[in-house]
Amino acid sequence: MNAKVWLVGAGPGDPELLTLKAVRALHEADVVLIDDLVNDAVLEHCPGARIIPVGKRGGCRSTPQAFIHRLMLRYARQGKCVVRLKGGDPCIFGRGGEEAQWLRERGVEVELVNGITAGLAGATQCDIPLTLRGVARGVTLVTAHTQDDSQVNWQALAQSGTTLVIYMGVARLSEIREQLLAGGMAMETPVAMIENASLPQQRECRSDLTGMEEAANRFQLKSPAILVIGAVAAARSGLLAWPADQSA
Repeated sequence: MNAKVWLVGAGPGDPELLTLKAVRALHEADVVLIDDLVNDAVLEHCPGARIIPVGKRGGCRSTPQAFIHRLMLRYARQGKCVVRLKGGDPCIFGRGGEEAQWLRERGVEVELVNGITAGLAGATQCDIPLTLRGVARGVTLVTAHTQDDSQVNWQALAQSGTTLVIYMGVARLSEIREQLLAGGMAMETPVAMIENASLPQQRECRSDLTGMEEAANRFQLKSPAILVIGAVAAARSGLLAWPADQSA
């Protein structure tokens, strides 16, 4: 039988942010391998499927990636419709690329379904435009946590002129702050720290680069959270100078 796995992004938490394609894949699923950060309400779209938790959380007991690979392969070869359901987008810090490659090397067809990533959803919920004409001409998504402990080139990011959206950075606020300042980023650069993006319990803390660690400690910021660093993070605080309309 034809073997196929869907790698589906469930978005950041709000079940209304699912794509129609994700809903269709879930309706067809026989088996769903689900991440920890996926909202349980999403599972209403696959009432007949077998649900297998395969969570991976920093600092917590996690399902080994090799075991997840084997599960997907086993059920696909049984002719099951397999959905690997991930928080956010499968190809933005979601291992979607490596899982797709591993399965294809073993003759399994793979289809990737985008989901809204937490950095985008969290910023939007806080009225922050990640790009803005005349203010921010680009956005950089970066993780502060790397599997091989390689170092992020914070100096290059500090000089990029783009809005920085940093994932998995709560435990490294001090390092991020010091490295960006050393790279030449202005001390007064606005920062937004957004916890539980898109969920009813979403919280946000605004600060500047110099004071972001102290502000986060007072706020008791916890993961999962994203950091938005750049001029646009001053939106809704009244500090962002919006560009004049030049369309006339």
